[in-house]
Amino acid sequence: MRFSPYSEESGGGAGKADKRRALKKLKAFILSPKQEPASLIDKIEQTFISYHLPARVDCREKKIDGILCDVISPEVMASKRIIIYVHGGSFIAGSRASWRSFCASLASECSTQVILPEYRLAPDYPYPAALEDIQIVFRKTYEKLLLQDDREPHIILAADGAGASIVLALVQTLKEELRQAIRNVVLLSPWMDFDPQSPFLADKKATDGLVTADFITTCGHFYTSEENLANPLISPLHIAADQLAQFPPLYIQCGGDEPTTTGLQSFQKKLAEQGIDCILDIWPGMMFMFQMAHEYLPQAHLAVQRVGSYIQNFNKTEETE
Repeated sequence: MRFSPYSEESGGGAGKADKRRALKKLKAFILSPKQEPASLIDKIEQTFISYHLPARVDCREKKIDGILCDVISPEVMASKRIIIYVHGGSFIAGSRASWRSFCASLASECSTQVILPEYRLAPDYPYPAALEDIQIVFRKTYEKLLLQDDREPHIILAADGAGASIVLALVQTLKEELRQAIRNVVLLSPWMDFDPQSPFLADKKATDGLVTADFITTCGHFYTSEENLANPLISPLHIAADQLAQFPPLYIQCGGDEPTTTGLQSFQKKLAEQGIDCILDIWPGMMFMFQMAHEYLPQAHLAVQRVGSYIQNFNKTEETE
């Protein structure tokens, strides 16, 4: 486990006013009990769509076996390494447009091309529609990289929020040959348990000012049926130990105020028991997806930089052999 030294207690970080502004922006991710799913789509699009990308980053639209994707390419990038990013949005919202700017920053920091798919959303397309779309994108990306070079492709899976459920379901369902192409899994503020009976969602009052246990389970109901919420393909905290033994290394980054932190610590421990490396990078005083409030939180920039350093340092040795 790693705790960022960059905190209000150490004299750094955002002030209270900027933190309030960040929370106000990030509330676009939250659906109130009286709102319909369509309103969450509108809020996220209005808040996060940006027509400006970082300098020297190119974005092009591409269909991968019928699935629209952004292909985001920084000027300097590894030739054999690629990130497939599954955006969050509570299973019911989010798009390439609303995550494009963030993924462009991530691509630049990682010196890695990013594929950002437009996967199908619930409730119109419940589980397993999103998973099926990401399976297609992964398989086609793997095949293309394999044709470009006789070396094994280096694919990094990344996601945030509910997207983490989809990414970890993908890892579980891939055949061994394809799973071995995954060098890392990077998860930002991941939601990994939607089971109302889960002990990790027992504290209904816990919140970071944005996310609550009730909100997480509500999103799970949009995605799948009540009896399926404890399925490991929905709630990865329920993955059996023998399956975890086949996982690639993970890097998980979250805010210290998020109510899901205890569950993430438990997941890290289960991985360690199976000999799987998992860095849990907790940022004190931060909330859900603080990385997307960069105009208010200096921690956001540093957090994305840390992801970039992890990806580049982890893969450097293998890619230069």
